[in-house]
Formats: sequence, structure tokens, C-alpha cells
Amino acid sequence: MNILVCGAEGFIGRALCDALAREGHRVCRGVRHATREDEVGIDYTSDVAPTDWLSRLHAIDVVINAVGILIERGDQTFDLIHRRAPIALFEAASRAGVRRIVQVSALGAQTGDTDYFASKRAADEYLQSLPVTHYILRPALVYGTTGSSSRFFRAIASLPVHPLPAGGHQLVRPIHIDELAEIVARLVKTDTADQPVLDLVGGTQLEYGQMLAAYRASMALPPAWRVGIPAFLVDAGAALFDRVPNSMLTRDTWRMLQMGSTGNVASTTKLLGRPPAGLESFVAPVDAIPLRHAALAVWRPALLRAALAIMWIWTAVCSAFIYPQAASLALLARVHLQGGAALAVLYLAAALDFAFGIATLVRPGRRLWAMQIGLVTAYSIVIAVALPEFLWHPFGPILKNVPILALLLVLFSEETRS
Repeated sequence: MNILVCGAEGFIGRALCDALAREGHRVCRGVRHATREDEVGIDYTSDVAPTDWLSRLHAIDVVINAVGILIERGDQTFDLIHRRAPIALFEAASRAGVRRIVQVSALGAQTGDTDYFASKRAADEYLQSLPVTHYILRPALVYGTTGSSSRFFRAIASLPVHPLPAGGHQLVRPIHIDELAEIVARLVKTDTADQPVLDLVGGTQLEYGQMLAAYRASMALPPAWRVGIPAFLVDAGAALFDRVPNSMLTRDTWRMLQMGSTGNVASTTKLLGRPPAGLESFVAPVDAIPLRHAALAVWRPALLRAALAIMWIWTAVCSAFIYPQAASLALLARVHLQGGAALAVLYLAAALDFAFGIATLVRPGRRLWAMQIGLVTAYSIVIAVALPEFLWHPFGPILKNVPILALLLVLFSEETRS
């Protein structure tokens, strides 16, 4: 069959295209910018009338809508992406004589009171009103190695302390992307479902905190400490970060987590012909270490940069305003700097430290790390030569530069920006 998959560049769309191609179907990949023969350009921010779609549906047997966003950005709004464009697509498909439509919705869309769920529900209800064979799939959290939500949860799980919103008791039942794709491939080929709306879930129901623990164990990490975050603090955080670009904590995502993401496993079992896999089996042992490294890499650079920024900024403040000026000038005299020259060096060094601290937060890059390595090395050599007593000082003020240099070398080696 000829199948148009809208959202073919997305996490779910890519998996669906691969599964359908393996079944021998001719897959037409709906993407934002078409560059290949098997691709067609679509834009859910502007393709909001049935006439925008009719020419793209010539000879198409099945339409699959796998386009979705979790967070609104710019012109990518829930109303456009989840409601207006899909409704236009469904109407055009019905007019064009498409045999079947598969809508990938979301578990909870039938009752959820967030803007995300309301927009999904509006498209679902419109599709149900059309005289065309259709399936509306409402999957729970979808797990896959490359999925953005999966990467996010693995990164949270890799933290040594798990922050658990309202105690982390929200129920979830993730489904694996491969099984979701398998179900779609079966529904495309035959009418294997006895109802048009299907809730799809995985084999294991867990609390949110247990899910993080399972992800952590799958990456061969020891158990983490668990810290409950009171609901009112999460409410405040969600309000604060609601419009921060790329924030995973918003009012909508917090309300969605509170609702949970679970359901009856019977429909999924029937469609697969077997019980679906549980989260504990999602990560193969051979993938544990690579996924651990990838998860740690999500938050490690930010932690290292924050530590460096604090060091540089606090050093600048202490040098300029807190540490006795006379004591600082006495130290500079040991390296043959006195009078106005010593005072100028003192405050210029403080200004440079402060600038490094701010740049570490807002403009990190290889050049910055190289300059900091050079400055720390120069400081260490000068002090070791002029003030050798600091080498054997019990607080180790010079030797502590060694781990700082190691940290900078790690950042320099991993940095991709100049």
C-alpha cells in the first residue's frame, strides 16, 4: 500500500516508517523540508485547510498522523499542530478517498484538561465524525533510545539524587516504540482491532519514582537517594519555567504527570498477540554503559561550568572587596609588584576573574577553556616560585589547582564550540 506518514522526521514517525517499509509498503515521508524522492514537504503551521492537502494525497491508501509537540515554541502551537492541521488533513483524506487514517494521539486526551490534551482531543473527535475507516491510538509514555522524553528521564535517573515531585507516586506504564510501531503496521494491513479508539500501554505499571529507579538500574548504576519535592514547590517551579524555552517543567507537563500515564493492558496484549514488554526489559545489557555515558553527558557539563563560574566570581569578589587589601599587596610585593602597579594588578586580576566567571555561564567554548587553563597554570607557576610555602600549606591552595586544570581539560576535550 501507499502510506503517507506525517511527522516522519520525529521519534515516533521514524519508527513507523521503518516498520512499514519492512512490511513492504511504499512509504511517503511527510517532512518539513523534502529533499529525497520518497519525501513530501508538509508544514503543520500553515497547512490548515483541506485544499492544502488534496494534491499530496493522490494515490495514497493510508494516512498516519504522528506529528506532535510537548511544548509550544513560536508558531508551533498546540492549536495549529494538534488541531487545525490534522483536522484539515483528515478532511482532505476523507474527500480524496483514502482507505484508512491512523491518528497517534495520547493517553489521557479523552479527559485531560490541559491545552495539550484539549488540542489532541479536538482532532480525535473530528476524525471520529468522518465516514472513513480510522484508528485513534492513545499510547502511554513511549520509550525509545532516541526519544526526547526517554533521554530526559534517563538523564534524571542518572543523577545521584532523584527529585520526586509530590513524592513520585504518579502511576506510569511506558510502552516501547518498537511495539507501538508493530501495532500500527498490523492495523494498516488488517482490521485487527474491534474498536477505533485504542489505549496502548506497556507491560509494567510503576510509580514515577520506581520508573527512575528502573532506568537507573538498567544503566548499571547503584540506587540513588530519593528526595520528595512538595507539590506546592513543583507548582511554583512549573509557573516559573512555564515559558522558558525548552523547559521540560511547565504547568501542562506537571498536570500531565499528576494525571499519570497508565491504563488497561488488555487492548495492547490483544493487538500484539502477547503481553507487551515491561520497562525493566527496555534497555539491553549491551546498551547499559553507552546510555549511562549519554545520560551523564546531559547534566555533567552544566554542573562543571556552574562550579567553575562560582569559583571565578567568588574569587573576584573576595579579591576586590573582602580580603584585606594590605594583605593582598603584601603578597604581590613578594613577586616584586608594589605601589600603584600592585594595586592595578590586584583589581585587573579581580576583573579578569569576574569576566571569566560570567563567560563560563553565558559563552562557554574551547577558547575560553584554553584561556582559563593558561591563567590557572600561570598563577600556579608564579605562586610556586615566589611563594613556595604554599606548596606545603596544609590547605593545599596550589595543589587544588590540579583538579581544576583536570576539569578544564575535560571541558576543553568535550566542547564542540570554539
